[in-house]
Amino acid sequence: MNGHIGSLPGGYEDVHEGFGLGDRNMGGISLLEFSRAFGMMVANSRKVDQSLCKDCKDISNEDLTTRHKLLVMDLEINMEKKKGVMDDRLRIKWGNAREPSLIDRLLSKMHPLSSSSPPLLPNDASTDSGVSAERRLREAEERLREAIEELQRRQRRARGIYPPCDHADESCVANAIGNVCQSFLLSYGVRVGIGILLRAFKLARRQSYSSLLDLKQLVSEKDLIVREEACRIGLLFGGFTGSYHALRCLLRKLRRKETPLNAILAGSVAGLSILALDDSNRRRTLALYLLARLSQCAYNSAKSKNRFHLWGSHWSHGDSLLFALACAQVMYSFIMRPESLPKAYRDFIQKTGPVAAPVYKAVKDCCRGSPVDVTSLHAYLSKAKGSTTMKLEEFPSIIPCSVIHPGTKSCLVHDANAAAATFRKTFPLYFSLTFVPFVVLRLQKFMDAPTRTCWYALTGAVRSTTFLSAFVGIFQAVICSHRKVASKDHKLVYWVAGALSGLSVLLEKKARRGELALYVLPRAADSLWYILVNRHLLPDIKNAEVPLFCACMGGIMYYLEHEPDTMAPFLRGLIRRFLASRISNPTPQSNRTASYTYLHTLDAMKEPKVPENRETEISTAEKYNLESIPGL
Repeated sequence: MNGHIGSLPGGYEDVHEGFGLGDRNMGGISLLEFSRAFGMMVANSRKVDQSLCKDCKDISNEDLTTRHKLLVMDLEINMEKKKGVMDDRLRIKWGNAREPSLIDRLLSKMHPLSSSSPPLLPNDASTDSGVSAERRLREAEERLREAIEELQRRQRRARGIYPPCDHADESCVANAIGNVCQSFLLSYGVRVGIGILLRAFKLARRQSYSSLLDLKQLVSEKDLIVREEACRIGLLFGGFTGSYHALRCLLRKLRRKETPLNAILAGSVAGLSILALDDSNRRRTLALYLLARLSQCAYNSAKSKNRFHLWGSHWSHGDSLLFALACAQVMYSFIMRPESLPKAYRDFIQKTGPVAAPVYKAVKDCCRGSPVDVTSLHAYLSKAKGSTTMKLEEFPSIIPCSVIHPGTKSCLVHDANAAAATFRKTFPLYFSLTFVPFVVLRLQKFMDAPTRTCWYALTGAVRSTTFLSAFVGIFQAVICSHRKVASKDHKLVYWVAGALSGLSVLLEKKARRGELALYVLPRAADSLWYILVNRHLLPDIKNAEVPLFCACMGGIMYYLEHEPDTMAPFLRGLIRRFLASRISNPTPQSNRTASYTYLHTLDAMKEPKVPENRETEISTAEKYNLESIPGL
């Protein structure tokens, strides 16, 4: 071969391994340049290596250099791994996880949080690239989470300690007591605030504006009788949150691990705080409400995992249909079986509607074929304005419109007047229910933008009051329309009237419709349960609402801790607000990544540093940031 590459690499270390003879000439330089251009290497060919050369041949029509043809062959080189030789890949030595310094070395590889925003994809990048990058980021974050959790478990196992609580700056007892006081004050303040605001509206309606400044008339024991109720509600919420936090800490110490069973047990036992309410009807209503919420969470969880879904669950107005069916049962029970509804709820419907109680009783007796109380009807009609003398029968086939609205001859005018009267009567209630909780539970937002808060409460109250006014108007219109075309009354008419009235929920916001449906559904279920028990179709179990409430709270707390996305945002935000650590503590920043939580937990487990090292500490938010890890 006329090309000599020489015995030394001489600038061609990437293709020349040091095996060669003589001095380098132009042919050798050409050969080395050729090898570098095509990613090849000049190796030493010994006689013993001839067996490695397979399928050798030259390509006669290809000239590499003068008087030389291109030679090609296949080389089979077997690389034997030498024992005791380690590769250069970095690995985590889990056996040393008990050493705190390992955690420091792992976390020191992360760059400080950059003040700039995360890098954006190029403008010409496709959507698939962005989705792929986001998926890789989530996978990397998941791997980091698993690695850090494994570090935590090994470190706790080495030290023989239980999982750390989320209140590292105070004891478990102090944390539980603090949460009792916080939740008690919040719930007590909401109930008393609503009562005071309703009392102020009542005084203003009497045009006694000067009495609004008189605290004796505004908050007197005689007129503001909500203190006992507010205390019981405060004990319910305060007792639950305090006992829940205390039980969670106790279970961590006893079981020495954090599992979903801890949340279920703590929530179930803490649910005994329902005994703070002395009214069994209220306890039953609250237990059924939580049962409906738990069913919602379970269904959402199963649907997200593609296990099953109900027919029609994808309908855009499925919540409105559910609300209409629940209202049908409630209004039927109000007319035909009023004893099946809680007294407070029954009184609210009675005061909201335009029809007097003796008329409702006469309608119920007429549909059941019982004798009508003519005396009470005569007494009512004699006091009604604009009523005319009419002959009443003891067994009428139907109660006429002249008895239902004796002061107005036109049914259309009566329906319009009923809707307007409902708006005037219920607006103070809805404004109080919107304004007071927003101020008490979100005091900081109210202080930042009080005008916006008042406007939000006003528009929400107007919308909700309009919905309720339309409900009453439609219900009265259906009843009057039935009397125009039929000569005999039937109890099914009031079920249909309730269902059609429920369509007024379409006036509410989409997010509010589901909340209203789940609010009315437990009352409808309670009424249906009462009717079936009286007909001996279901057993009558006393105080069954207490274990039902406890079981539902255990399930609710499980979904809150481990599957929060299955819970409605309203309920999730409300429970988290009452389960917060302190009112004075600022809420965590919303832009913190999941890695912040895990690394913050690791920091809480470390030994406290000596005072002289404090100046070298930096905030956790500046030290750890998942997006700044190289390669992610």
